[in-house]
Amino acid sequence: MLWYILKLIVLLPLIGALAWGSLKFAQRMQARVGAGAGGTKTVRIVETTMLSPTLKLAVIEFHGREILVSASRNGLTRLAEAPARAASVPVVSAPAASGPTASGPADAEGDAA
Repeated sequence: MLWYILKLIVLLPLIGALAWGSLKFAQRMQARVGAGAGGTKTVRIVETTMLSPTLKLAVIEFHGREILVSASRNGLTRLAEAPARAASVPVVSAPAASGPTASGPADAEGDAA
């Protein structure tokens, strides 16, 4: 019985360390190989939205196409496909106009006076 417990104390951490090491090695290799030979990835997740705890919508860009997929427990389902949009440029709004041309509740009170 003592021999069994001694083997368990020695081998259980060893097995755990091997499992942890293999996961870390797999992550490192996946990061190294995942980018491909050119250094850029061909698949990019543009946007995701959770619809429910088991259902997610995702827009994936792949070779110049945007693909709308639903991800559920049953797997992925392609819903729609369209050409990729150009890189989105943030829209900068113009500064708010001041003076008598601005409309709003403050102007209505100012006109009554």
